[in-house]
Amino acid sequence: MEKRRLSFWDIWNMSFGFLGIQMGFALQNANASRILQIFGADVHELSWFWIVAPLTGLIVQPIIGYYSDKTWTRLGRRRPFFLTGALLASVGLILMPNADMFTAFMPALWVGAGMLMIMDASFNVAMEPFRALVADLLPSDQRTLGFSVQTVLIGIGAVVGSWLPYVLTNWFGVLNNAGPGEVPTNLLLSFIIGASVLVVSILITVFTTKEYSPEEVAQFSSDEDEEVEEESSLLDIFSDFKKMPTTMKQLSSVQFFSWFGLFGMWVFTTPAIAHHVYGLGLDDHGTAYQEAGDWVGILFGVYNAVSAVYAFFLPAIAKKIGRKMTHTVSLILGGLGLISIYFVPNENWLFLSMFGIGIAWASILAMPYAILAGSIPAKKMGVYMGIFNFFIVLPQILNALIGGPMVKYLYGGNPIYALVVSGVSLLIAAVLVVRVKDVDDEVITSN
Repeated sequence: MEKRRLSFWDIWNMSFGFLGIQMGFALQNANASRILQIFGADVHELSWFWIVAPLTGLIVQPIIGYYSDKTWTRLGRRRPFFLTGALLASVGLILMPNADMFTAFMPALWVGAGMLMIMDASFNVAMEPFRALVADLLPSDQRTLGFSVQTVLIGIGAVVGSWLPYVLTNWFGVLNNAGPGEVPTNLLLSFIIGASVLVVSILITVFTTKEYSPEEVAQFSSDEDEEVEEESSLLDIFSDFKKMPTTMKQLSSVQFFSWFGLFGMWVFTTPAIAHHVYGLGLDDHGTAYQEAGDWVGILFGVYNAVSAVYAFFLPAIAKKIGRKMTHTVSLILGGLGLISIYFVPNENWLFLSMFGIGIAWASILAMPYAILAGSIPAKKMGVYMGIFNFFIVLPQILNALIGGPMVKYLYGGNPIYALVVSGVSLLIAAVLVVRVKDVDDEVITSN
């Protein structure tokens, strides 16, 4: 039995929840460092506060993947997980910028860091079941389209989330300044709107997408899948890790350097641009710093907009030159974009830097998963997608541990060099793509 081919709009609805997830994720990425600095964090401490995010992902992702493979409810196999994750993430989005409400119990900085952990853990609960859903429902030759549509929606959500604080201030007059230790009104309102969109978009996917039943999934299984034992335990994650497909092992190093670079960008872009481009002091968190932070939100929206547009062309480009070459070229452009931030004469030139970063981001969100899906047994799709996340969170944990001390002791307190290193990391990832074996691409080409 073969999986039925889905229409474009079926695939769109199936992935629509990712718009809300990424809107919340973009608000977190563009503004968490600024909020933590408002609550008292020093620039060289930022990566330490961000470490809670990948640590929770390291623990949560494979467990969620394992149980989403085994869970069958009236809502389906994957939908209960991303619905739960969305609801929890929306709570974190509302409470993080309002952490100063809890100062009677503990410092706002620690409450804010705790909300960052809750948000990222919840995003992790939602994201990988969404990835597995595409692999579950689509035949091999539609998977590149499926992950590309996800990337388009990710881009749209991220643009809205990144631009929202700037738009609220400059179009609607919402205040973007506040007293010492207080989060500006435009950020508070942005996070509340983000939480609302997240819940609504997830519900659209839940109510418009039907998953295959256990009996249907069994009919899609290959002989290799049939060898998977029916009785298993959570501890099987460790044996599954040892039995990773060759393609997955090859992609692991590509993911490692890709996400090491991305994490450095998310953590240090705001202080780096405020200091290196705007000429502000590292301890200046006044109105000019808030304006620089809002501009970073615009820039992040630009790279996500580029990502959304580029994602529409990814299937055609990949069909023409192959998924590996597509990913290689995209990563090179992203690496050069990050490095170019060091050389720009003013903030307007940063749009050019964001163009390259947006191309890399689109490819990172689509190509590795499209390549990976063809090498994973159908019955283990969720757990292997979760294990694959190891190679996303481990580089982030490493960067979180060493990124701050490197800024303080190696870069003389100047965070711009963290962005340069992130660019070099993407270039290394591009080189490593060459040795990856794309199983699905070979099958489709031979047919």
